Amino acid sequence: QLQASGGGLVQPGGSLGLSCVASGNIISANRMGWYRQGPGLQRELVATATSTGDVDYDDSVKGRFTISRDNAKNTVYLQMNSLKPEDTAVYYCKISYPLRDYWGQGTLVTVSS
Repeated sequence: QLQASGGGLVQPGGSLGLSCVASGNIISANRMGWYRQGPGLQRELVATATSTGDVDYDDSVKGRFTISRDNAKNTVYLQMNSLKPEDTAVYYCKISYPLRDYWGQGTLVTVSS
């Protein structure tokens, strides 16, 4: 199971850090990712990180968001800086293991003045 947290209300230009804690170890995960679903929109990929250390970001967040992991804490993070109103969405974490994927429950990020 995954437990996501860290969402909230922030002003444009502000920062938030999301956390996703796994009940099991993440060392054996193939890939970790953060997705988001804005109002009336489909869920989209925000950032991914593979077990080999490769990371990728959607063009809309490059240079502003950073995905990272702490294996000792079984946690995946998403640091979000320079937030924009269009970043408003429910953010979901996903961890992919060889046999199945796990999704977190989502955490709401609202960027508004």
